[in-house]
Amino acid sequence: MKKQFWIMLFLIGISFGGFAQMTVSGKVSDKDGQPLSGASVTESGTNNGTSTDIEGKFKINVTLKNGKYFLKVSSLGYTQTEVSGNSNDKELQVTLSSENVHLEEITVQTVGSRNSKRTVVNSAVPIDIINVKDVTTQSGKIEINELLQYVAPSFNANKQSGSDGADHVDPASLRGMGPDQTLVLINGKRRHQSSLVNLFGTRGRGNTGTDLNAIPASAIKRIEILRDGAAAQYGSDAISGVINIVLNDNVNELNGAITYGAYNTDADGDFPEGTANTRGYRLDENGNGNTFGKNKKLDGNSIKVAANYGIPLGKKGGFVNFTTEFLNKQKTLRPGFDFRKGFGEAEITSANIMANLSIPICDKLDFYAFGGRNYRDTDAYAFTRNDGARVVESIYPGGFTPRITSNIVDNSVAVGFRRKSESGWKADLSNTFGKNIFDYRIKGTLNASMEANSPTAFDAGGHSLSQNTINLDLSKNYDSVLKGMNLAFGAEYRIERFEIFAGEIGSYATYDTNGEPITDPNTQTAPIDPISGDPRPGGSQGFPGYSPKNEVNRTRSNVSAYADAEFDITDKFLISGAARFENYSDFGSTLNGKIASRYKITDKINVRGSVSTGFRAPSLAQVYYNTSFTNFSSSGASEILLSSNDSQVTRSFGIGKLNEEKAINASLGLTATAGDFTATVDGYMINVKDRIVLTGYFDASSLGMNVDQAQFFVNGVDTKTKGIDFVFSWKKKIGSSSFGATFVGNINDMEISKVNNRDLDEQTFFGERDKAFLLASAPANKFALNLNYGVKWFDAGLAITRFSEVKLLDYQVYEDVANYGGSFANQIQAATDTYSAKMVVDLTLGFKLSDNVKLSLGSNNLLNIYPDQQDDWVEAGGYWDAVQMGFSGAYYYARLNLKLQ
Repeated sequence: MKKQFWIMLFLIGISFGGFAQMTVSGKVSDKDGQPLSGASVTESGTNNGTSTDIEGKFKINVTLKNGKYFLKVSSLGYTQTEVSGNSNDKELQVTLSSENVHLEEITVQTVGSRNSKRTVVNSAVPIDIINVKDVTTQSGKIEINELLQYVAPSFNANKQSGSDGADHVDPASLRGMGPDQTLVLINGKRRHQSSLVNLFGTRGRGNTGTDLNAIPASAIKRIEILRDGAAAQYGSDAISGVINIVLNDNVNELNGAITYGAYNTDADGDFPEGTANTRGYRLDENGNGNTFGKNKKLDGNSIKVAANYGIPLGKKGGFVNFTTEFLNKQKTLRPGFDFRKGFGEAEITSANIMANLSIPICDKLDFYAFGGRNYRDTDAYAFTRNDGARVVESIYPGGFTPRITSNIVDNSVAVGFRRKSESGWKADLSNTFGKNIFDYRIKGTLNASMEANSPTAFDAGGHSLSQNTINLDLSKNYDSVLKGMNLAFGAEYRIERFEIFAGEIGSYATYDTNGEPITDPNTQTAPIDPISGDPRPGGSQGFPGYSPKNEVNRTRSNVSAYADAEFDITDKFLISGAARFENYSDFGSTLNGKIASRYKITDKINVRGSVSTGFRAPSLAQVYYNTSFTNFSSSGASEILLSSNDSQVTRSFGIGKLNEEKAINASLGLTATAGDFTATVDGYMINVKDRIVLTGYFDASSLGMNVDQAQFFVNGVDTKTKGIDFVFSWKKKIGSSSFGATFVGNINDMEISKVNNRDLDEQTFFGERDKAFLLASAPANKFALNLNYGVKWFDAGLAITRFSEVKLLDYQVYEDVANYGGSFANQIQAATDTYSAKMVVDLTLGFKLSDNVKLSLGSNNLLNIYPDQQDDWVEAGGYWDAVQMGFSGAYYYARLNLKLQ
C-alpha cells in the first residue's frame, strides 16, 4: 500500500504541478488593429499554450519565475514576438507585424503556428491553413470530409449509396486525383490508409484512400493542405498534395459541444405515385415498406457529442490533451426504383478517442506521443431482391432488401523524441503504427441455396491494413549563409500488411439439395427455385462473404531517404529543392525531385512556382484484393469475379503486373495583400502515367467458376489535368463589429490522354462509362462565397457554393447497340445522365449566451436543392447518382458549445 500511495502521489504531482500559476488574458492584433484569430500564445521555454478566439482574445495560466513571466506570440505570416510581465500585468495587448514565410514554416514544422488569413501568401507553394475550431463552430458540418468540401478550393468528397464498403467510408480527393493520391499526415507523421478498395460506381473507383472521418474534428487544432505535388518530400501518395492534421495541445481548458440535426425528406423531383421512399417512406428490418412514417418530414437524425481537455504535466510545459467524440447518424431514404427500395445514406454510430502528449525530458529533449481509436458500426441498404431464385418466400414473402452492416476499427499510435543540439541541429526520431480493420456483417439477408433453413444474418469476413513507419529527420537553419539557408535530411523505413479474412461458411458457400456445402459440382447440385426454375445461388445476398479462397496475408517493406535544401538568395528571392529515393520490396526503386521558388515583386505581391516529379506505389489492396459479387442493374443480376493482380486468371486475360504511377507536377501562382485584402491564384498541371484503375467487365463464362464476368486492377490510363485554384479573403473590424468575406474556387480540366489497352478491346478494358466515372472525380469547377459577421454576443455566416455540371454514363451502354439504331454515338447520347450546375446555400446564426456558452442554429443546403432527376438506368438505383453536392437535401441543426477554463 505504501508503494501504491507514493506512486499515486507522484502522478498527482506531475499532473497538477503546472496549476500554481497566475492567469493572464489579452488580445492579439495586427498593425492595423485587426484581431488575429487562431494566433498561438505559448509560455516561453514550455509547451504550455493556447490560441486566440475569433475576436483575437486569449487566456493562459503562466508560472512566475523571479516575479516575471514570458510569452511567445506567433501567427503564420507575422513576425513572432516575445512579451513579458509581472504579477501586476494580467491584461496584455499584443501587436504582430507581417513578415515573409518560408516553406519549412508552413509544412510539418508549423506545429504551434496559426494563420488568421487562412491561406499563406508568402510561401513558395499553395497552402491552406484551416482553423478547425472556427470552422466547426460556424457551420453544421459534422464530419471532416464535409468540412473540407466547403472550405478548400479543390477538395472533393462524395456520399455513396449502393456501393458496398464505400457507403461507409467516403472517397475524397484533391485536384481531381484519386483518393490514394493525397498523402495524409497527423502532426507531420504518415497516417495509415483504409483497407477498403472503392468499387462499383464510386468516385475513386479502384482506389484505396485515407479515412479522414475516422479522426475526430474536436481533436484538431488546424488542418494544413499543401496543394502541390510533394512525393519528392514525403514519398508515395503525395502526387496531388498533402493534408497535415495538427492535433490540439491546449491545457486547462474544457471545450465541449452537442449537435443535433436532421434532414428534410421532401425530395425535389417528379416521382411516380407510390414510388418507394417518397415523403419519408420507411422500411422495416427486412427492407419491406410499411405505412408507419409515411408522412415523416425529417430523417437522418444525428446527434454528436464531443469534449476536449488538456492537462499540464510538470513545470516545464509538458501536456496531455484528450478528446472524446460520439456520433449517431440514422439512415436517409430517398426515392428509389423497385429494385432499390433502400436508396440513401448509411446509418453510422461512431465512438472516438484521441490523445496528444508532450513531455520535456530536459531543456533540449522532448518526448511526444499521440494516437487514438475510432470504432464505427454502420448500416446501409443493398439492392432489393423482389423475386426469382434469390428469394425464399417462406422467409421473405414478396422479396427483401438486404443490409450491409460493418464494424470498422482504426487504431493508431505514434511515439518519438525531438532534440535540438547546441550547434542548432534539430533531430526527430519516431515510430508510427496504424491499423484499419473492416469487418462485414450482412443482415436482413439469406443464403438462397439453404432455402427455408437459411439464417437471416451472416458474418461475411473482411479485410485489414496495418502500417508501421520509423522516421529520422534532421534539420538546421543557417542565418549566416546568404540571407538564410535551411538544410534537412531524413530516412524512413515502413512495413505494410494487407489481409483478407474469411466469413462463416454460410456467407459464401452454395449448398446442395441435401443441405451440404457443394464441394464437387459433378455430384452435387443446388436446389431449384420452383417458380423461376433457376438454380438457387449461394452466399449471403447483398454482399457474399469472403471464402478461404479469397484469404490474403501479404506484406511489403519500403526504405527511403531524402534531402531538402532552401535558400534565401536575397530578401526577395527564395529557392528550394528536394530529392527522395525509395525502394520497395515488391516492385523496385524510384527517385524523384522537386524545385520551388518565390520572388517578391513588391512587399505586397509575390510570384511563386514549382516543378516536381512524383510517384505512387500500387497499394497492397490493389495488388492482392479479390472477391466475387453480384452486380445489379435494371437489366438484371450478373455474377462478377474481381481477380487479384497476381493470379493466373488475370494473366490469362492479358493483364500485366501493376507498376507505380508516375507523375509530373508544375504550378505557377501569384499572391497579393492590400490592407484588409489577401489573394492567391495558382495554376497547376498534373500529368500522370500508368494510373491504376478498375477495368470494365470481361466475359468469363468459359472459366467454369460460376461467374459471368471478370474485372481487374490495371495501369490502365494516362491523364492530363490542368486547373486554377484561387482564394480571395477580406476581413474588417468597424467599431465592435467584424466583417469577413472569402471567395474560393477551383477550375479543373482533366483529359484521358491514353488508354493502355494494348490488343484488348478498349470498350471492355476501359470504356466510355469507365472514363465518365474517372472524369467525374475531377469536376469542372467549384466556387464558394463565405460571408461572416460578428459582434460581441452574435455572429452569422452565409455560405453559397456552386457545384459544376457532371456527366455520367448509365447502364444503357451495356445494351445491344441495335436498340439505338445501330449507332454507338446514339447509344452514348441516350446513356448520358447530365447533372446540371447547382447552387447550395448554408446559413448559421450564433448566439453567445455567456462567456462560456454559445448556441448555434442553422442549415446546410437551406433551400433543399437536389441533383437533377434521372431514369432507372442509373448506377445506384435511386433517382440520382453520387455527385459532389449530395442527394439528401436540406439539413437543419442546433449546436451548444461550452468552454470552461
